Amino acid sequence: MARSAPLSPPALATALALAVATLAGCSAGREDPLAGTDLASAPRDAVRNGGTLHWAVDTAPATLNAFQVPAGDTTDMVAAAVLPATFRLDGSGRPQRDTDLLQSAEVVERAPRQVVSYKLNPKAVWSDGRAVSTADFAAQWKALRGKDEAYWAARNAGYDRIASVAQGKEPGEVRVTFARRFADWQSLFTPLYPKSVTGTAAAFNDSARRSLPVSGGPFQVRKVTGKDVTLVRNPRWWGDRARLDKLVLTAVPAHLRAAGLADGSLDLANVDRTPKIKNVSVYRTRSASYTQLALNGADGPLADERVRRAVARAIDRQAIARAVLKPVGLPDEPLGNHLLLASQAGYADHSAALGESDPKAAQALLADAGWRRTALAPARPAERNLAAPAHKVRVTVVEPSTTVLRKDGKALTLRFVVPESNKALDAVGGRVAAMLSGIGVRTEIQKVSDESFLRDHLAAGDFDLALYSWPGTAFPATDTRPIYAKPEAGPDGSLVVAQNFPRVGTDQIDQLLDQAAGELDPSRARDLAARADARIWAVAGSLPLFQRPELVALRSSVRNAGAFGFATPRFQDIGFKK
Repeated sequence: MARSAPLSPPALATALALAVATLAGCSAGREDPLAGTDLASAPRDAVRNGGTLHWAVDTAPATLNAFQVPAGDTTDMVAAAVLPATFRLDGSGRPQRDTDLLQSAEVVERAPRQVVSYKLNPKAVWSDGRAVSTADFAAQWKALRGKDEAYWAARNAGYDRIASVAQGKEPGEVRVTFARRFADWQSLFTPLYPKSVTGTAAAFNDSARRSLPVSGGPFQVRKVTGKDVTLVRNPRWWGDRARLDKLVLTAVPAHLRAAGLADGSLDLANVDRTPKIKNVSVYRTRSASYTQLALNGADGPLADERVRRAVARAIDRQAIARAVLKPVGLPDEPLGNHLLLASQAGYADHSAALGESDPKAAQALLADAGWRRTALAPARPAERNLAAPAHKVRVTVVEPSTTVLRKDGKALTLRFVVPESNKALDAVGGRVAAMLSGIGVRTEIQKVSDESFLRDHLAAGDFDLALYSWPGTAFPATDTRPIYAKPEAGPDGSLVVAQNFPRVGTDQIDQLLDQAAGELDPSRARDLAARADARIWAVAGSLPLFQRPELVALRSSVRNAGAFGFATPRFQDIGFKK
């Protein structure tokens, strides 16, 4: 399930997982996986009441507050099941008004200020009996707007543009007035927490870490342990009654999930290959995330844009996408957009701003940057392990295939950092290194722990090349800005990069994203975002490779679950066939 904002550091570590495997074809009657989802769909009346579903997740939630730094995918799953939302996403990543909470939601004024009117469903009530009200919206805005440092909020995008949240003229109407126009207003107030969680800094920071006594969704939190989250049916839920009695989210390592599906301790799990287990089927779609190659432009050889562009054009993204996606039966096209994924409405390929894969063009760019070819390398890539005692990591060197590039007597060598636990990323990294060897670039592939990968390398800028994944978003102008905004010097002189780990950006990119975020005309906003994406391609700080595959194994008796892609699950409809 896609997050609506860039990942926090713990969630980024989770997102590094990449599923690549052989997959059997779809069975009859299933949804078209190319449309964005592949589910074992059934009408509600074909799903029996009762039962407990065991769902494998990567980690237990570090917090139940989705707006705190430790929040990750499991936090988001719990929030979607137990809290109201103004908008949820469909399989194409388009926001859809949640009719359980809202009768309507629309921009009612554009000038002199943007005003959004939310009309609440009069049946909407928290599990403690209190009606969902303007007070909940106002408390969440104040907690997330960024003016009170006592709130440990991970992000304030959008909430910092709001001038006021007030009761409307009609009962149940919430009027939100913006100080600055905000095109992605549909991203706000999802999930919506009760004011008991957001009303004070103490409650926001601590009360929702391990428990959530008040809910407003089809489920409520019963118990949280270091391994499991148990959700039970919410008796005060006003919408369609949850089919399941209980939903248990259990942290299970990827290599143990097939065994759990086989022995019946699991009903649903993301997998990295098709398990041959009786009464278990695998569903597939394009994930709401993508894998990219980062090129660190802060220093070293890649500080020269010509070298970055040369490296990018030496890489055959089509070949990499084919190797990853074709075996799983998904379209084997490389991703051509930094801001939208191929399964999203409005997707377009802007990679022409960089240019297609062309080793000769890459060599010309390198020559222009002063790198000269000399015939010193072995005839084919050679690999050897080097000791790195200081970090205790393994380094594999891939030498140039026929010639080596030198400048001022030094060979063009790039340190390529990948997380050691991810064999799929390791395979992709090997392909990238082999392609670079063909133009005379020497790579040192350094495998590090997931924790060190983020903390000591991405965040610290200690790499030349790095492979990792990012989540997609329905609100790219807002959510991707921290990823692509130009780094700036902080008060102490250090570089503030946010999540722009390649440290490459321009004022023009920032301006285009800012304009798109404030443009209420959808067509003009898309045009501004497209122009920003073309500029991101041109500066060659990051190279999208492919939209990740999503493989989900579930017991044949499970209904209305599977590979959701961008779509927000309707947890109240999930259950077992009658």
